[in-house]
Amino acid sequence: MAAARTNAQITKALATLTNIVARDNDPGRDSEKLLERFMSHKPTLFTGGYNPEGAIKWIDEVEIIFEAMGCTEENKTILG
Repeated sequence: MAAARTNAQITKALATLTNIVARDNDPGRDSEKLLERFMSHKPTLFTGGYNPEGAIKWIDEVEIIFEAMGCTEENKTILG
């Protein structure tokens, strides 16, 4: 009986792992994962208005995050 319980637990664990791998490798989720990763860097919020120096500072900060993430030009566009 103990072996049957162990097999059931292994089956359940494998099913869970399969779901995780499928979710993480879903091509439709790439943009979502990219955004989650970008937001984990806690970028400052640009509120707009006339503030040229603030805008330049914000762009510089975002570029630092893009560089740290190794973003391609396409990824930068997606995040924008």
